[in-house]
Amino acid sequence: MTKILLIDDDVELADMLKEYLEQEGFDTTAVQDGETGKREALSGGYDLVVLDVMLPGMKGVEVLNRIRVESHIPVLMLTAKGDDVDRIVGLESGADDYVPKPCRPRELVARIRAILRRVVSANSEYPSANIVIAGALTLYPETRKAEWLGQFLNLTSTEFNLLEVLATNCGLVVSKKELSEKGLGRPLARFDRSIDVHVSSIRQKMGNLADGGSAILTLRGKGYQFVKL
Repeated sequence: MTKILLIDDDVELADMLKEYLEQEGFDTTAVQDGETGKREALSGGYDLVVLDVMLPGMKGVEVLNRIRVESHIPVLMLTAKGDDVDRIVGLESGADDYVPKPCRPRELVARIRAILRRVVSANSEYPSANIVIAGALTLYPETRKAEWLGQFLNLTSTEFNLLEVLATNCGLVVSKKELSEKGLGRPLARFDRSIDVHVSSIRQKMGNLADGGSAILTLRGKGYQFVKL
């Protein structure tokens, strides 16, 4: 059974979400503070973390940052409705996706399943020999490792998925719609900036080229293109 860790100080909401997730077949544990949540997340006993941004004491983004130092476990953030700052900061810190609060349990389950499908597909779909090479970029889908200019890239699961889509289509323009469907596992929502934030994070980790530019180009109104060096 898939094990979910829910970190949220709203006891009533957490109990409701826990009950719903368990009805959907997820073995769910709920904790109410960031320190306990971080410790549980790093215990190796969970498949995915649902993390509220607004926590007492250690805030959700700080919890996420500490998790990311040691683990690539998928993390879904619960953010304030309409608060783009929380969403962007969460994504930049390594969250795989987000759901605004107050959240609908069905949407939360759908996002969780989308993330888990990507993880399962990534771990089982590719043989070890199926390495993706795009110029100075090498991706190893089976182990979820990436090398750029001979250096290891510390990517989140979602960042790896998006970079893999771009690298596989090296030289071609990939629309945000396609990136969302293949990289995030869900349709592109109107005004959703998740793709832009994830791509920006990938660019920062790859660094600039000798001419100051990036290997990932933005084509306004069309999408993104990975340029082979």
